[in-house]
Amino acid sequence: MSDFKIIELILDDELELNGIEAISVVENPAIESDFIALKSQDVKLAEVNAEKRLLMGALLIPNKPIYRRNGEDEYYIYFSKETVLKASQKYLMSNNQHNATMEHQYDISGLTLVESWIVEDEVHDKSRKYGLDVPVGTWMGSVKVNNDEVWNDYVKTGKVKGFSIEGYFVDKMERPNENLEMSEDKKAEEIISKLRDIFASESDS
Repeated sequence: MSDFKIIELILDDELELNGIEAISVVENPAIESDFIALKSQDVKLAEVNAEKRLLMGALLIPNKPIYRRNGEDEYYIYFSKETVLKASQKYLMSNNQHNATMEHQYDISGLTLVESWIVEDEVHDKSRKYGLDVPVGTWMGSVKVNNDEVWNDYVKTGKVKGFSIEGYFVDKMERPNENLEMSEDKKAEEIISKLRDIFASESDS
């Protein structure tokens, strides 16, 4: 993994298009964290009969290397805790909580983000009650599914297993204002430092 370039993605408020536009339900989430289908927000699922059609899962995990390939170029991207928090807030401030897609391919209606929070405690966070062991700083969400086709044909059958985000971010190393005076040695040092931080975080989790 250390042979690949690693890129931190950030939000750039100077750009018109920036931030998360939609949440996609997918079979293979890039962040490798499946959601769980909830019959109720009550922890005692077995005692609940009426399906509430809620999906809870990680939307964005900080400092997690995500593999990407563009033609022959292979690399990893990641998001800092600060960017995860900023992206989660901007998503709601932009009223995008009703935007959803299936496998990043087509828009679907009837899915709404009804809960959104940042994990702040390793032990007492709500995600722990449902067996979701995600690091502090993770953006968690619960999505209400008011779409019979999506719920019956995709969620209940296990065809979709997690969330994936869609949006616009920029490469921190390519921002013009910061890049003009940064030498190649400085860039290399920054990438190596980021790699060390990420791998240290992965080994501790």
